[in-house]
Amino acid sequence: MQDLAYRFDDSAAYERFMGSWSRAVGDVFLPWLSPPRDARWLDVGCGTGIFTKLIFDRAAPAEVFAVDPEVVQIDHARRQPSLRQANFRIANGCALPFEEAMFDIVASALVINFIPDRRRAISEMRRVSRPGGLIGGYIWDFAAEASPSWPLRRGLQASGFEAPAIAGTQDSNLGGLHLLFAQAGLEGIGTRSIEVAVSFPDFETFWQAQRPTYSPTTSIIENMSAADRARLIDAVRAALPTSSGGEIEYVARANAIKANVPK
Repeated sequence: MQDLAYRFDDSAAYERFMGSWSRAVGDVFLPWLSPPRDARWLDVGCGTGIFTKLIFDRAAPAEVFAVDPEVVQIDHARRQPSLRQANFRIANGCALPFEEAMFDIVASALVINFIPDRRRAISEMRRVSRPGGLIGGYIWDFAAEASPSWPLRRGLQASGFEAPAIAGTQDSNLGGLHLLFAQAGLEGIGTRSIEVAVSFPDFETFWQAQRPTYSPTTSIIENMSAADRARLIDAVRAALPTSSGGEIEYVARANAIKANVPK
């Protein structure tokens, strides 16, 4: 099954789909990363600035740089008053526009699997990190179908449809992440899984959030017949835990990694 491309060019849809999930994982990841205060940070694949803001809120940084290849995402992040101190740049994770050893900490939130050349990206993170610097990140456990999209993907499969492949699934488990960091020559590698729960007031709110414009799954749903779409909705409802008041809350899992650059 071929990976279908995700183009994250709708910042509002990304916030609806991933905002609460990303913040929930970041709130667990940052204490585990245990970053020093007054560090110079680089956020690789910053998107709308969700993790960038968490760095400011939780890590007492001296300076924060953030890069993303999507102009729309960077524009969204720059418009946020709380991120005026951040230095945003449009850049690809495989070609970071910085000199060697510029940063104390390089981090990447929910991005590594979407970078086509992941080995090169980790190598770039190492290049711009100072000796002894900290590199870390987290991605959804797509290999175990534990991402926030699992109810929709399970519903597709139960309805007889093929859920689209997600880029980098093979590297999304703890073993795949460990191997990527080990191949880059990083030391003291640590990994852990992070489970978080997010709630929705009702099914309609959940359903709208699950269909961002940039997702291949959204195209599949839009091209369904009315009968097939209704069958899918029933299957997704059946997969979700729902309270007596109609509220939906479920769990997703991310895999996290951290390591040091050799001195």
